[in-house]
Amino acid sequence: MSPAFALGADGWCAGAARYASPHCDARPAGVAVDLLLIHNVSLPAGSFGGPHVSDLFTGRLDYNVDPSFAALRGVRVSAHFLVRRDGRVVQYVSTDEKAWHAGLSVWRGRPRCNDYSIGVEMEGTDSVAFAPAQYAALAALTAALQARYRLAEVCGHEHVAPGRKTDPGPCFDWGLYKKTWEKALPAEPALALTYRALRFPSTA
Repeated sequence: MSPAFALGADGWCAGAARYASPHCDARPAGVAVDLLLIHNVSLPAGSFGGPHVSDLFTGRLDYNVDPSFAALRGVRVSAHFLVRRDGRVVQYVSTDEKAWHAGLSVWRGRPRCNDYSIGVEMEGTDSVAFAPAQYAALAALTAALQARYRLAEVCGHEHVAPGRKTDPGPCFDWGLYKKTWEKALPAEPALALTYRALRFPSTA
């Protein structure tokens, strides 16, 4: 059974655990949210299931826990969502607000992707396959976001910051994500026409 998600009027998602981050601000007036941006993350690198990603995104990371965390001191980042390895979803920022996930970025000639995108972090690395439960959760979440926003495209951090970022990486299966998303769409033909207006990378 696919996970159940629904966006509220405040941009917070029913079905996701809420862990609010201060690393966000208002979207520019009049800017439409039309891009879904996929990342991967793990802290320490290659370690899954711990609290450190949430701690980083909410400004609570203990830099003394691991030597690699020293490089993150003073870093202020977040994402709208994190999809855990078991398919659980955590939300840090209302989708009506701008999360700080893309950094220096450009998509189709448009800079500042944070302004018009929703960022989803997949718990993982460039070198480890993602879990089926993650694709199911991401697909269901994508469909829920489409019910609220007129998303036009989905792409990876690597696509908007080439040469600087590589995630979600070669182990992320865009084709599987697309097929799983199609199965998560509502069966009603009138709704399906709206939901299917979403472009994936050419590798999907």
